[in-house]
Amino acid sequence: MSILNQVISSIESYDSSVEDRVREARTDSSSGTELLDRWRSIVEGVPSVTTPTGLRLPRLALPALDEPGAIARFLHAEGLPGEFPFVNGAYPQMYTSNHDGQAASEEPTRLFAGLGLADDTNRRFHYLVGHQRTARLSTAFDGPTLYGLDSDADGASGKVGEGGVAVDTVEDMVRLYKGFDLTDASMSVSMTISGPAPILLAMYVVAAQHRFGTDAMAKLRGTVQADMLKEVQAQNEAIFPLDASLRFLADMIAHTSHHMPRWYPISISGYHIAEAGATPVQQAAYTLSNGIAYVEMLRDRGLPVDQFAPRLSFFLDCGLDVEYLVLARVCRKIWAIALRDVFHAGDRAQRFKLHTQTSGRSLVAREFQNNLTRTAVELMLAYANATNSCHSNSADEAFTTPSEHYARLASHAQSILLEESGLFKHASNLFGSSPGMVMLQEVVQRAILDEFRRIDEMGGVLAAVEQRYQRSQIQLAAHRYESQIHSGQRPIVGVNLYRPKAKDPAAVPMMRTPAARQRLQISRLKAFKKKHAKQAGPALDRLERVVRTGSNTFEELLHTVEHCSLGQITARLQQTVGRFRPMV
Repeated sequence: MSILNQVISSIESYDSSVEDRVREARTDSSSGTELLDRWRSIVEGVPSVTTPTGLRLPRLALPALDEPGAIARFLHAEGLPGEFPFVNGAYPQMYTSNHDGQAASEEPTRLFAGLGLADDTNRRFHYLVGHQRTARLSTAFDGPTLYGLDSDADGASGKVGEGGVAVDTVEDMVRLYKGFDLTDASMSVSMTISGPAPILLAMYVVAAQHRFGTDAMAKLRGTVQADMLKEVQAQNEAIFPLDASLRFLADMIAHTSHHMPRWYPISISGYHIAEAGATPVQQAAYTLSNGIAYVEMLRDRGLPVDQFAPRLSFFLDCGLDVEYLVLARVCRKIWAIALRDVFHAGDRAQRFKLHTQTSGRSLVAREFQNNLTRTAVELMLAYANATNSCHSNSADEAFTTPSEHYARLASHAQSILLEESGLFKHASNLFGSSPGMVMLQEVVQRAILDEFRRIDEMGGVLAAVEQRYQRSQIQLAAHRYESQIHSGQRPIVGVNLYRPKAKDPAAVPMMRTPAARQRLQISRLKAFKKKHAKQAGPALDRLERVVRTGSNTFEELLHTVEHCSLGQITARLQQTVGRFRPMV
């Protein structure tokens, strides 16, 4: 039986077992009594908190249940936050304030930035960190970096530092995070890059070692996107053939799982799938099936599931469609059952660790200030889904790299929601398990499993990728989405509904990287190459030998990046394994 078929069977078996437990609770008096006692103990054990207005609230929102069958259904179909199947949250009390009323120590807000040179983005990071409690940084890279090109490469002219930060060398990586203690327990860094992800992560590790010593590697906390399956399905930033890309990814995961216990070496991304046009159900189905394919691949390469699976994380979009009210809840349940019942993984691997970003596709340039409201609603949905971390898009992001003004407002939107309002900081699971939410969960779960069946019928995730199934379905969904906007079936305020009579001019200037800054980046790169000219060739030769002999490429990259630029490493790897060719 195929892996996806096993997952589908496990989900359906689990749901059937829940109903069996409900019947047992109702017919077996001893079982029913035991459940009633357990429920009473849970309810009585919940501490309470006093709100600023003097209202006394329990810190965990629980339904009023006094019938054994209903208790059994809640505990096994929904579960308490932090308990299997994790529908109500991967961890208990994620956003709630401490008992003394102080804010929770763990900051879920993750700030996304990338513009110009490393120095420019570093200044933006320090600016944004001034508007939150802890430093949780997310880094966007420019086009040349995303494709593994140096800033002086043919075709890179005019694109250096546009839409993200230019990083060519380990020296740029040092500049990028200057002033931040990367080894601090509260520090977390995310890097949104996939094709050259192992190279950039190697640069990050070496940069940290330059600043904090050789033992810094074990202290680093964060994630690198590195999801190659979503690249060939949606985003188009693969630079090596898929087999080679997956090999480099597996090498990176194997090494980091041994030496970087606080690092998540892959963020399995549905966000880019959704931004390419997928429906919420398609986003969830393709993301989950990709994650299952990674687990199968890594297990088959000899890595113990409980060694690497706890370090897998996920990244979902959150838009305004109704499915987003329950999308992460359903994903947590499917992942937990799949990891427990199909891969026999332990508790830590069963937890679906999720970063959410508000929808970039929902942002529009016309009357763009309305994007502030759109993002606020999406944040509500994301936190109602108990996301583990979150990024809120800037209102001006529809037409430019975010300005300081709107980036600050985007950060404040989360602070208002989490710290100023009482919606999440007093009680966990305040919005969970309503009849409407449970109904919607069932409908969305059914639709995701139906999509699993279609992928399975094609031979699994990789076979479906080769047949361009996911890509074709995303394209059809994107066309349907745009057609609905043009027809008015999908209302967009300011675009096809309540349109302004006059053209709405952009109220903020376009953010561009000055030509002088681009020239500075190129001069720094040339100086690095000149300084390491003698060591670069031998270092690349060693890397090529490692690739050809089947040894761990990431381990060697930690040495290669000391003397070679991103473009030099990418070029040699492409000479060795080939270039990515889109499937037609």
